[in-house]
Amino acid sequence: MATLSVGESQAVIRQAQDVATILAIGTVNPFNFVYQADYPDFYFRITNSEEKTTLKEKFKRICAKSMIRKRHMHLTEEILKENPNIGIYDAPSLDARQDIKIVETPKLGVRAAKAAIKEWGQPKTNITHLIFDSTSGVDMPGADYQLIKSLGLKTAVKRVMLYHQGCFAGGTVLRIAKDLAENNPGSGILIVCSDITVFTTFRGPPTTTYLVLWAKQSSATTQRLSLSVRTYPTRARSKNPCSGSFQRRKQFFLNPKAHSRDIYVKPFGISDWNSLFWVAHPGGAAILREIELKIGLKKEKLRATWHVLSEYGNMSSASVLFILDEMRKKSLEDGKSTTGEGLKWGVLFGFGPGLTVETVVLQSAPAVS
Repeated sequence: MATLSVGESQAVIRQAQDVATILAIGTVNPFNFVYQADYPDFYFRITNSEEKTTLKEKFKRICAKSMIRKRHMHLTEEILKENPNIGIYDAPSLDARQDIKIVETPKLGVRAAKAAIKEWGQPKTNITHLIFDSTSGVDMPGADYQLIKSLGLKTAVKRVMLYHQGCFAGGTVLRIAKDLAENNPGSGILIVCSDITVFTTFRGPPTTTYLVLWAKQSSATTQRLSLSVRTYPTRARSKNPCSGSFQRRKQFFLNPKAHSRDIYVKPFGISDWNSLFWVAHPGGAAILREIELKIGLKKEKLRATWHVLSEYGNMSSASVLFILDEMRKKSLEDGKSTTGEGLKWGVLFGFGPGLTVETVVLQSAPAVS
């Protein structure tokens, strides 16, 4: 779903002339999509559960409150008819799910990578590293190997394959890419985040009422499929401005007593969260509302995040890359001075199980139409 290019980089907080920079972003989705308002009817019909009218009404209320307008899904009615066990709560279906994910996950990544490389405008031979992240399936050799073959990249490309990291990994891949760029001058790093996790989570309702409601809530938040790609070559510049450079990334155990602003942005002289542009993983409407409430964010600060949640739902690790893409395009459209909604500094938060939080401090690029 997204693609970046990163240049060589020196120190992180020290003001180096060359810092790891996002040069291009490409995003794609599965062609099939379902409107959230129609999803309860689809779900209960395709799982042969239409007699469960009370649960269906509950599920409709859950979907109505999700703030999601539509979701792109590789899962179709035809696939479910060919693999009926996927739609049955306790039927054996692991092999069928894995067979589909192993084939389709790298395919989606290839589409996004091509879009990013086209925007970047540099030859594929300049790509020296590949980071591929997916929560979908396990394969050896992995999706990274399949993508290199499909794209025709050099066989000497150095690969990092991440499976089952969770939604926070949109920050993880950026952290790894920055480290690679800083330690390998002249490197070009392609990041791909590709997920078809609906094949992991989709199933029909069980007979127990409590479990049925839980399963429906889960499906209301996890039926998504997305992918993001990013390239990271040095010095080469793409035609269009991207989100900017990586200034800081942190990894540590969370301390509830520590003020997170002091950890992340205080070294840059920033004391006001509202002075930053924001890229927060849209795990759900409740999560975004809590962020706004707890630190007093103005409503417009999460505009790009709310937009991506509405149009695509929770797309796992690819979500934050979609938000970066949406933000830079809207900044150009609105005539802002930078790709970060006219602001210089911003933060990216990837939230995942655990609770795990991956954080990246970003510096936006000048907006040039």
